[in-house]
Formats: sequence, C-alpha cells, structure tokens
Amino acid sequence: MAFPEDFRLISFLSRLEHAVRFPLSSSYPESMSLDTLFELAGKEHRAPFMQTVLDYPPLRGTPELLDAIASTYKNITAQDVISFAGADEAIYASFQMLLKSGDHAVVITPNYQSLESVPLSLCDVTGVALDEDNDWALDTGKVRDALRANTKVLVINFPHNPTGALISRQQLNDLIDLCRERGIWIFSDEVYRLTEFDPADRLPQLADVYERGISLNVTSKAYGLPGLRIGWVACQDKLWMLELERMKQYLSICNSMPGEFLTTVALNARAPILERVMERSRRQLASLTAFLEKYPHLFRLSVPKAGVLAFPRYTGAEGAEAFATQLVEQAGVMVIPSVAYASELNTVSEDFLRIGFGRENLDEALAEMGKWLDKRGA
Repeated sequence: MAFPEDFRLISFLSRLEHAVRFPLSSSYPESMSLDTLFELAGKEHRAPFMQTVLDYPPLRGTPELLDAIASTYKNITAQDVISFAGADEAIYASFQMLLKSGDHAVVITPNYQSLESVPLSLCDVTGVALDEDNDWALDTGKVRDALRANTKVLVINFPHNPTGALISRQQLNDLIDLCRERGIWIFSDEVYRLTEFDPADRLPQLADVYERGISLNVTSKAYGLPGLRIGWVACQDKLWMLELERMKQYLSICNSMPGEFLTTVALNARAPILERVMERSRRQLASLTAFLEKYPHLFRLSVPKAGVLAFPRYTGAEGAEAFATQLVEQAGVMVIPSVAYASELNTVSEDFLRIGFGRENLDEALAEMGKWLDKRGA
C-alpha cells in the first residue's frame, strides 16, 4: 500500500467538524477551560503555571510529568514512560521500532486507522474482525489462528474505538498467554480506559501485566483534555524503550512545556476530573439510548461499555453514508458513517454510524436531529 494514504476518518472530520452546528461525532468528552482545570485541581497551581519558563522540556518528559503518568500504573516507574505529541506520534514511533520487512502483525478490526496503516507500511498484517452481530465480541481463537511463525506484534484496542466494546479479563489473559509463549509483543491502545460504565469491567494495563506489553494513552479521551496534545507509551522493556526514545529524536523531540505542566496537574487531580467526565457520560448515554429507541426501524445499538462513542447500525433504505450526508447538509448535525472505518484487512460493514455523546450540547443536537427525522417522516 502507498503510505501515507488518506486517513479516512481525519479527512472526513477536517472537512466538516468545525463548520457544522452540531458535531455529533466527537470522540472525546466536553473539553474544559483552564479555569475549570484549576478549580478541579487546586487554584494553587495557577501561579506556578503562569511562571513556567517556556524552555524545551526533556525528550522523555519532565520528571514531574513522568512521575504523574507512572502513578496511573501499578508496576510502571517513571523510567518506563515516554511522552509524545498526542497518541498518533506514539503509534507511529512504536511501530517503526517494532516492525520491519519480513515481520508479521495481527490487528483487530475495525480500528483507528493508524493502528493498521502504519504496520501495513512496514510488513504483512492480518486482521481479526470483531463480531458485529454479537455486540462486537472478540474470538480469541481467531487471533490464535492468525498468528504465524514470524508474528512480531498483536495490536489490540479495549475499550474499543468506535464501538465501546470490551473483552473479559480471561480473554486478556488468554491473549497474553498466546503471545508470551511465542515472544510476541502486544501493543495495547488504552486511550478509553477509565471510562468504563461498570468499573468491574476494567482491564489492567498491558504494561503492568506483561513484560512485552506496550500501553498507549493520551489526555484527550478519559480526561477530556485534547488540546494539551500529550500522549505516552509505557513498557517494562528498557532496551526497547531506548529504541523508542531514539525514534522520538527524529519526530517531535519534545512536547510543549505548558502542555506538560498542565498534564501533570490534570493527572495528579484525575479523580475529580474523571468523576466530572463520567457523570456527564452516564447521563448522556442514557439520553442517546432513549433517543435511538424512538426510531427502532432505523437504529439498532449495541450499548457501549465504555467511552463516549456509540456505533449503532443504521437500517434505513438509503444506507448509512447517504443518511449521514443528508443529516449534515439539511440539519447541520454531523455523525460519521462507518465507511470512514474501512479497513485494508477485513470488510467493515458500511451500515453503521459513529455518534459521539460526550459533548455538553448533546440534547440540543439530538433535538435538531429528531426534528429532521420527524419532518422527513422517519
């Protein structure tokens, strides 16, 4: 494949997201102001922030940031963490340091496109599809069958984007056992972790429980702070982390000092921030579910177990892509058709819609969508 190819989801968003009245598609919770962050974290942080010297921070991140990130894990220290300019830089750098020609990777589909596109630019890749007819369940037997003698990495993403699906702890253990006995790395996109609606469903972070586990996270999803643009990778393998550090030398080199300072503040105050995010997410998932239930002839939803994205099947005659186009053009409400999640590895049904329910104006957006649906006799 040609690389970089068009990032379908990002291209779709960049054309429309900032121009529509109601972007009912956002993958993150309502963002907060600096004032709100300092209210939640403590006003005593405001003056130190204003006195921050706008110098280069260290390549891996300031000691304070690395300590704050490490505190979100059980078995990870600050020496096991590297910060990045968002999650995408971390994804790109990690696969560049994991894969080469002659290797093989296994990737779950559907997915956030760079989780497959970057590996595909480097080596052979096999996709394992979640079961769209069974609440997006993963068959670990299909993962086992996809492994080859030259498989270098398994790429997983739970809580899953865009369906909000999860696997069980036993399934996670099975995947670790499969990979451990073969020396396979597991790259785990965990950006929606801590957004589980039932905390009993929460999985451990791969870097905590597997010596070749690579955990990816970011400030945008669970914390609702996308504008900070800070992501990170955690891994126990110190030699591989040195390779990853060298890769970052050729990319961003370092993050912004204000971003690192504010991320440190946010992570150290994560309890009230997460409580704020989850209170709204629970309430708004209930609102979205009730709305979709008014139109059972159009929408069928596997209720997400985490995150702020729903992925209902659209059953109208014109199809999901045409529906999404008409909705944004005629009502100013943007949802994302599943064609944006098309995969080079497996067929992804085009019958689904990505709907984000994390924004504060959800009820207003749903009301506008409902008026449009009712007007056209849906």
